[in-house]
Formats: sequence, structure tokens, C-alpha cells
Amino acid sequence: MNLQRVEELVRELLIEVGEDPNREGLLKTPQRVAQAYEYLTSGYRTDLSEIINGAVFESHANNMIISRDIEVYSMCEHHMLPFFGYCHIGYIAKKHVLGLSKLSRIVDFYARRLQIQERLTAEIAGEIMSVTEAEGVGVVMECRHMCMMMRGVEKQNSVMTTSSVLGSFREEEATRMEFLNLLNRKIA
Repeated sequence: MNLQRVEELVRELLIEVGEDPNREGLLKTPQRVAQAYEYLTSGYRTDLSEIINGAVFESHANNMIISRDIEVYSMCEHHMLPFFGYCHIGYIAKKHVLGLSKLSRIVDFYARRLQIQERLTAEIAGEIMSVTEAEGVGVVMECRHMCMMMRGVEKQNSVMTTSSVLGSFREEEATRMEFLNLLNRKIA
């Protein structure tokens, strides 16, 4: 990403919206915005194999593994405004499990690009299925979208929920229901 070019574009945008980019409070804004976008879109420039880094381990456990309430922050591709919330992931291992932190890192990898929540949910599920060769995978995301909250219909309390279920989570209702029921349990 050409940070200098992004800074120039932000400076032009400030002028177009009626601001003075030479005003004290805005002097470093183009640089800060360029650095922020470099981070917020780092999913385009990151190597997923480096994120996984060999953290796929043999396991004979054939049970459901769930990581709930993974914080997710992304940018809507339609308005380039943030959306944020939680991602819940479950999978049933056949022979391999994934290091726990890698689930969150996979979420971040796909979230740090311009997205729609529906695709983000499916990409996370597909990647976990591929990396672990799981029997089944389920991903549920619950997010609030700033494009719904601060512009357009201005609905402050709306939450979008998406799910992607693969393998046994799609084919077997009991497996899918176990996953969804476990997501709704409160931790003691």
C-alpha cells in the first residue's frame, strides 16, 4: 500500500468536504488515516500460512470444539464504515485441531479487508474446514453496522446475524442444534 498516495487522497477529501487540511487539528490526519487504513486492510497483504504457522495438531478427539465471543471489527465494502461484533466458531475434528489463538487470527485475517458480513462468515467457515479437515464447521456472527446506525435508516439497536454451516453441521440437525444450544449457554 502506498501510504504517501493515501495521505494525498485523504488531504484531497478533507478539502472536498469543506475542511482546511492545514488547520492545527488536521495537520497529521492524512498520515493517521493512511496508517489506520493500512492496518484495517492488512488482510489483503498478509499470508495466511504465516498466521497458521504450523499450529495444526494431531488429535483423536472427535468432539465439538467451540470458541465463542471472538471480537470482530471490519469495514463495510459498500460505505467503508465499520461493522463490529462477535464471531462464534465450532468444529468437530477428525484427526486435526487448530491452535486456539489461530481461530481468532483467521477471523482477523478475513475481517481486515473491505467486507460484507455474509461473505466474511462463509470465508471463516471455509478456511477452518480446509485447514483442519474437520467433520463439520459452524460459524455464527452477530454484528452492528455503522452504515445502519449513523446514516441511512439510523437504527441504533439493529444487529445482523449470519451463519455458515459446513459438513456435519449442515447435514445433521442434531449436530447443528448442539452447536447453537452451546452458543446460548451462559458461562458459570
